[in-house]
Amino acid sequence: MSVIIQPSELKGIIQAPASKSSMQRACAAALLSKGTSFIQNPGYSNDDKVALDIIQRLGAKIKKENGGWQVVSNGVQPVSDEINCGESGLSIRMFTPLAALSDKEITIVGSGSLLKRPMDFFDEVLPQLGVSVISNKGKLPLIIKGPLHPKDIEIDGSLSSQFLTGLIMAYAISPLTPLQSRGGLAETISIKVKNLKSKPYIDLTLDVMKQFGFNVPENKNYKEFIFHKNSSNISTLGDEMAYTVEGDWSGGAFLLVAGAIAGAITVRGLDMMSAQGDKVIVEALMSANAGIGIEAKGIKVHPAAMKAFEFDASDCPDLFPPLVALAAFCKGETIIKGVNRLMHKESNRAKSLHEEFGKMGVSIELDNDCMRIKGGSEIKGTKVHSHHDHRIAMACAVAALKADSETIIEKAEAVNKSYPDFYWHLKKLGADVTLKAKINFYE
Repeated sequence: MSVIIQPSELKGIIQAPASKSSMQRACAAALLSKGTSFIQNPGYSNDDKVALDIIQRLGAKIKKENGGWQVVSNGVQPVSDEINCGESGLSIRMFTPLAALSDKEITIVGSGSLLKRPMDFFDEVLPQLGVSVISNKGKLPLIIKGPLHPKDIEIDGSLSSQFLTGLIMAYAISPLTPLQSRGGLAETISIKVKNLKSKPYIDLTLDVMKQFGFNVPENKNYKEFIFHKNSSNISTLGDEMAYTVEGDWSGGAFLLVAGAIAGAITVRGLDMMSAQGDKVIVEALMSANAGIGIEAKGIKVHPAAMKAFEFDASDCPDLFPPLVALAAFCKGETIIKGVNRLMHKESNRAKSLHEEFGKMGVSIELDNDCMRIKGGSEIKGTKVHSHHDHRIAMACAVAALKADSETIIEKAEAVNKSYPDFYWHLKKLGADVTLKAKINFYE
């Protein structure tokens, strides 16, 4: 599918999409909880659908109820010998340790860019926990067979925090009394971590676990997570709990940047107290001197004369695409740190941003771990490609709102991975958006 975007003025109020980071973690927590859970304000992106399918294959029963999902589970009890993670990096990294809690052999597959992402972590770590792992030279498919037995372990968190999320959840639900550790009974068991990236996503994991009543580990400055004996208080069969999925700061970032460059809008549903790391987009907008105001009913943004800024996105690499779109309209050279986090995404995002924004007349230089964007010049309307990456498609669409002529985005349907309503929301705000293929818009 291609999308044609004409230069446009935006105006109005829009609700941010549901967070897939929050939604997927809620699905995992509902699976592990022994009882009935209600997931309210759910997302319906491709990644969200993948998570719902996975928990059903691992034993949960789900049904729609009052606009949300009712999840009934008695823990991990697989009813299928295969789970498909689609293109979701979080799903493969989070659900693999959870599937390993079972003693059933399970094959884990995926599609698209996920087939190219490294999975060496599982080959190296899971066998230390008693799990048999067969991989395709460190890539999918994976064949695992548990059960996983928690023990004191040290892992490298430099590639992604998502592996740690899966381990923390698996440890939390595993029997912790008594703990077989250090050759005998122990009062605690721990996961030590070096070089951890994306710490805010671990905060989100711990927050979801807390709301579901899990055994939340003691966090020692993100370098060690300690589980204490007899501390588990996870819900038991017959209990009910409800979790409301947060608004998505990752998707909301594109709306905020769109308002900063193309018109006065209000974005609702974004919680300034959220554990989501991408809420720092507000700091970036302020650094760029964007017109922004935070009010009780939402975040208001409007165009202003913006200046170049410096920003470290090492802990929030998903912000690179909207930050590049923002920098393109800031006078001067913007420097964004954290480029090394972009290689193993849906595309090599540093390369994709360099290529596509280059077509639009924006000069981007890659300098080791830094990206330098020279902004303030006229943006050219042209034909660009999403590289099958949802965030590249959205970044190009936002920049296209103030280009000098129409912009055509090829493979624009990539947004379905995280934000299916994205183009519809732009249209609702007044953007001139034309679709060159049939698509269902949702109100």
